Amino acid sequence: MITKQKGTYDVVGMDAKKRKYVCDVIDAICEKYNYTYIETPIFESSELFHRSVGESSDIVTKETYDFVDRGERNITLRPEGTAGVVRSFIENKMYGNLSEPVKVYYNGPMFRYERPQSGRNRQFTQFGIEVIGTDDVMSDAEVISLAYNTYKLLGIDVKVQLNSLGDNESRDNYRKALMEYFKPNIDSLCEDCKVRLEKNPLRILDCKVDANSDILKNAPKTIDYLNEDSLNRFNKLQEYLDLMEIDYEVNTNLVRGLDYYNHTVFEIVADIPDFGSQSVLGGGGRYNGLIEQLDGPSTPAIGFAMGLDRTILAMESLDVKFKVRENIDIFIMYGNLDEKETACYLIQDLRMNGFVCETDYMGKSFKNQFKSADRFNSKFLVILNSDDIKNYKVKVKDNETKEEELVSINDLVDYLDMKL
Repeated sequence: MITKQKGTYDVVGMDAKKRKYVCDVIDAICEKYNYTYIETPIFESSELFHRSVGESSDIVTKETYDFVDRGERNITLRPEGTAGVVRSFIENKMYGNLSEPVKVYYNGPMFRYERPQSGRNRQFTQFGIEVIGTDDVMSDAEVISLAYNTYKLLGIDVKVQLNSLGDNESRDNYRKALMEYFKPNIDSLCEDCKVRLEKNPLRILDCKVDANSDILKNAPKTIDYLNEDSLNRFNKLQEYLDLMEIDYEVNTNLVRGLDYYNHTVFEIVADIPDFGSQSVLGGGGRYNGLIEQLDGPSTPAIGFAMGLDRTILAMESLDVKFKVRENIDIFIMYGNLDEKETACYLIQDLRMNGFVCETDYMGKSFKNQFKSADRFNSKFLVILNSDDIKNYKVKVKDNETKEEELVSINDLVDYLDMKL
């Protein structure tokens, strides 16, 4: 038997309903914030991710799915969403009329070759937003607000962990301080960190192997290396978040591992019993240099991303109620071929009028059709009888009260609409 690949999954049954519910909430909140949906290819030129994410990142060096296609092109399955959106922004010349920022969201599959575990798969679904074309710090607050409120609407009590990497000058000063601090201690850290020291010492702070090391805990803080403009910007962001009544705390140990971040960086955390204290559910930040790095015009931008799989696991762990349909409105029953023709007509008419309907496709007896209706948890039964049909009537049964009533076929839609 052919089976699914390691680190992938089928989404079926109630799991599919839960995922659709989460996606519906995402669609609704993005509409309120006036973000439009964008869809980019699942595979892109490998160069796109190598240049955006960074050659030294764990994603590129260890996790990307790379292959050479029949045209001898180097192709990579997308490991994250921002690079593809930025490529689309440049290629489609969305910068041609930036009287308003470009505000988009995506929701689709990503791929990383890593050890599969709960909430972390090789194919996973990621939701993200990007705001491109404004450096206004209030847009930073908006992105954090959208991320924060998405989790709140899904029933997860979250907090924002907030920090600033500052502008290029501040980040360069911080980078130098980290190199001076880590050099005498580098032999105590993992082999990957020894490589990161020269290429991007900020990535050492993101190390999973040495995360609990005192060396990392006592490393210099970004806040101490912000110049005046960067510090003022960070303080203004906090003022906006206070006005929005967003629960946040400054975490000076927080950095984002990808090369393109500057100024605002943040993560959304929650206390999830099965995940451990202060579990990270999503994160993002500002990346003012990325578009120029990918051969576009110098354009400021900020974004956020979260994994749907991890979010759904968090909701399940917290016993959050998923608002999914667990029943149907109407089950249509029939006993012979003439009645079946009427069922065919009625089910089409009722569905087109907005009702969720089902009928028998297996040639079952009336007794077994009743069982099917119960399995579907049908609210009403429409029971067809040849004599009733001759008089243009059908029997409607309330499956909860067990009350029955003969209803004109012409009045059936209005009758069920009133009842339901």
